[in-house]
Amino acid sequence: MTETFRVVSFGARSEDTRRKEVRRALGEAGAVVVREETHDDDRYSVANLTVSFDGALEELRRAVAPLVSEHTGIAVVPPSLLGKETKLLIMDVDSTLIKQEVIELLAAHAGREAEVAAVTESAMRGELDFAQSLHARVAVLAGLEEEVISDVGTRIELSDGAEHLVEAFLESGHVVAVVSGGFSQILEPLAARLQLTHSKANLLGVDAGTLTGTVIGPVVDRAEKARCLRAWAEAAGIPLDRTIAVGDGANDLDMLAAAGLGVAFNAKPAVRSAADVAVDFQYLDVVRHFVTL
Repeated sequence: MTETFRVVSFGARSEDTRRKEVRRALGEAGAVVVREETHDDDRYSVANLTVSFDGALEELRRAVAPLVSEHTGIAVVPPSLLGKETKLLIMDVDSTLIKQEVIELLAAHAGREAEVAAVTESAMRGELDFAQSLHARVAVLAGLEEEVISDVGTRIELSDGAEHLVEAFLESGHVVAVVSGGFSQILEPLAARLQLTHSKANLLGVDAGTLTGTVIGPVVDRAEKARCLRAWAEAAGIPLDRTIAVGDGANDLDMLAAAGLGVAFNAKPAVRSAADVAVDFQYLDVVRHFVTL
């Protein structure tokens, strides 16, 4: 059966996005380009192709995969994300929605930033159990004054284009959620500022104004992130094939696999190879070009 797909090639503004090569590869695979739209600004360039194809999604992805390079990404988007129906965008927080790793900013107050950063990096590559590594990293925060949370909150920077991406989805009537292996005390004010539909993170233990070095309740791990995706989609009446998940670390793998489109954002190699599309530059809002808003 012939279906309509979207093929999006994107790259840094100064780089060739290989539009001719993409069209040629699609033609050789038997796809017909029926429309092309472009977006160019001083940050990046996008060529958005609507194609008609009577084969499978994975065939199109294999056809254009050799054209992905250091400078050019390519997203092949299924028909389920191309209508005007309500969608769910769910994102990781640390190093995805925001530029920093909050646990490292907190650890800097204890003089342990380098140590914690090394463990975080290993956990995000999937070399360590996330829950165990989180408990070990949080333990170094024991004894810090609760005020360090507010200090860290003032230092958080959104990823380039993050606010624009959230606004674009919300203004079009879609659901926007974040789920984090970080901490509720940091995430809740940020979620309120961005007017996010849903948010979830771990709760840092605090006693008499001092961090206890513990996490309260079950850890938000990769399984919990996928569970949140399914639960929030079900609550909104959104099928999983109309969901988009964005993340960078091994803790996001289940969520990316469950979504209709899994996006790796400046991700670790294992995540990049497992995702449906990899974004390897700093502009998070390019994701808005992948679907119909």
